[in-house]
Amino acid sequence: MRIIGVDPGLNITGFGVIEKSKEGLRLVRAGVIRTSNKDLVENRLNRIYSGLVEIIKKYKPEILALEEVFTHTKYPATAISLGYARGIVCLAAAQFSLPIGSYAAKRVKKAITGRGDAQKYQVQSMVRNILKLKEVPKSFDASDALAIAITHTYLDRGGVK
Repeated sequence: MRIIGVDPGLNITGFGVIEKSKEGLRLVRAGVIRTSNKDLVENRLNRIYSGLVEIIKKYKPEILALEEVFTHTKYPATAISLGYARGIVCLAAAQFSLPIGSYAAKRVKKAITGRGDAQKYQVQSMVRNILKLKEVPKSFDASDALAIAITHTYLDRGGVK
């Protein structure tokens, strides 16, 4: 089974495609889709959508695992921009009839490291260990996306949220 994990963001959207087989988990591809904060929001969203569609077409995942938007009353603008990016990711998934598994950041950290308050570098290190990579992914956004995909393989029991 091929899973794409996505860590949505308006500036940087991380993605990670993994494959689950009898032999375990294997990295297929990971990276980021970057936008410029100098561009109009609609153009940034189009860049995220187009990039994600290209990745889905090329790597043909069977499911999309996505981080839920964290909201905090001190930062409503951040939640709104994350919501935009998450909506675009959901649209891309719908275009390819991909079911979506949705996971809170604390749940992902706990599944990967055993601690819901783990630091990004700890998640990155565990992703390297789990996928047996020679080095950690270059970007926290890509490693977070891989962690989301890995979490899906750990927590999914035949259904998606």
